Amino acid sequence: MMKTTPLERWIVERVELKSLSQEALQAYQLGELLKTLAYAKEKSRFYQSALSDIELNSIKTLKDFERIAFTTPEDIKQSVHDFVCVPSSDIERIVTLNTSGTTGDEKRLFFTHEDLEATIDFFHYGMRCLVDESDKVMVLLPGPSYASIGDLLKKALAHSGISCIVHGVLNDVEKTAQCIEEHNITCIVGIPMQVLYLSRVKPELFYRHIKKVLLSTDYVPDALVEALSNEGACKVYNHYGMTEMGYGGGVECECLCGYHLRENHLYFEIINPMTGECVSDGEYGEVVFTTFNRQAMPLIRYRTGDMARISTKPCACGTFLRTMEKVRGRIANHICINGHEMHLRDFDEILLRFSFVLDYQLTVRENNVLHLMLVLSNKEDFEGVKTEIIQRIRDHFHVDFELFMEVLEDDHSSKITNSMIKRKLQDCRQGAII
Repeated sequence: MMKTTPLERWIVERVELKSLSQEALQAYQLGELLKTLAYAKEKSRFYQSALSDIELNSIKTLKDFERIAFTTPEDIKQSVHDFVCVPSSDIERIVTLNTSGTTGDEKRLFFTHEDLEATIDFFHYGMRCLVDESDKVMVLLPGPSYASIGDLLKKALAHSGISCIVHGVLNDVEKTAQCIEEHNITCIVGIPMQVLYLSRVKPELFYRHIKKVLLSTDYVPDALVEALSNEGACKVYNHYGMTEMGYGGGVECECLCGYHLRENHLYFEIINPMTGECVSDGEYGEVVFTTFNRQAMPLIRYRTGDMARISTKPCACGTFLRTMEKVRGRIANHICINGHEMHLRDFDEILLRFSFVLDYQLTVRENNVLHLMLVLSNKEDFEGVKTEIIQRIRDHFHVDFELFMEVLEDDHSSKITNSMIKRKLQDCRQGAII
C-alpha cells in the first residue's frame, strides 16, 4: 500500500486546516491571496500600478481572483527593482538568471532570510517522499555557495538526519563517479540530461549504488525516466520548481504519477495561453502561480511558459491534495513546418530511447531543412540504426521535410564542456522568432 505524500501532513500542520479537503484548503488560499494582494499593493511599486484599479474587497472568490492581470518574465526583466518590497538590508539572496538565446536583460530574483527558510521547510518534507535516514544523497545542482539550491537542500536533509554531499553540476565524470563510490551514494538529485549522461557513461554506478533519482530544473521526457529506471531497479522521481517559485513547487510521491503541490506557499492555475482564461482540470494549458507570504518579491499570477494539467483522478497515495501531471515542456519550445507543430518533447521521446544518444541539437533552416546534431557515446552503434532513426522521425510527424544528420562522438573525457547539458530546438529560418 502506498503511503500518503508527506506534503499532506506538512500542509495540514502549517496552515491548521479544519478538515482534509480541497474546500478547506481553498478557503485558506483565498485568504492568503488577499493578504498577498494587499502586501504587494502597499510595498511594491510595480503592483501599486498594476493593481491600482483593483478593489480588494471585490475579490470574494477564487473566480474573482482571475480578474487580476498576469505578471510576465518580461515585467521582471524590465522593472525588477519595482517588485522588491523590503529594504536592501533585508535581502539575503539575489539570483540572476540568464535567458539563453536572447539579448534581453537578465532576470533577477530577491529573497529574504524568511523566504529561504520557507523553501528549506518545503525541501525538508518534499525529500521525505523519496529518502530516509538509510540514504546518502548527492546533489548535482549548483552549490555549495550560501543559499544556492544545493545549500538549501543540504540544510533541509540535515533536519531529517540524512547525509548529503553538494557536488555541484556535473563537469568531471570521473570525479563524480569516485565520490559516489567512496560515499556509497544511494540517491542523486540533479538535472535530467546530466543524470542521463552519467548513467550512460558510467552505467555500473546505477547497478551498484544509485537506487533513487530526483530530477529537477528541466522538463523530463518519459524516455529519460525509462532509461534511468533500469527496469525498475531505480525509482525516478520528478520535482517541479523554478527560482521564481522559491526553487520548489511540487514533487512526486512514491506513486510517481505527478506532483503534489506546495499549496500552502503557492496558488496554482492552469490557463489557456491564448485567451488567458482558466481551463478545467484535465485540460492542458500554461502553468500560472501566485506566491503566499513572500517578503522580498511576491509574484501575482506569474506566467511560467510551462505546459501541464491538473489530474482529474485522485492519487493512489490517498491524499486530498491536487496532482499536477508531469510538465510537458515549454509552450514555445516547438517549430512549425507546413502547418505541423514539432515539439522538442516529440524528438526527446524518439531520440533518447537510443541508449547511445547523450545529447542533441535540432535546427530548422530555410526550405524546411532539419539539421540534427547528435552527441553519441558510441558511433558504431549509431551506424546500424541510422535509417531507423530517420524513419521514426518521419513516421511520427507525417510531414515532408529534408533531414540532415551530423554526429559528434563523445570521447568520454572526464570534463564536460557544457555542464548544464540541455538539448536544443532552434528555428533559424528568415523571419523566425528565436
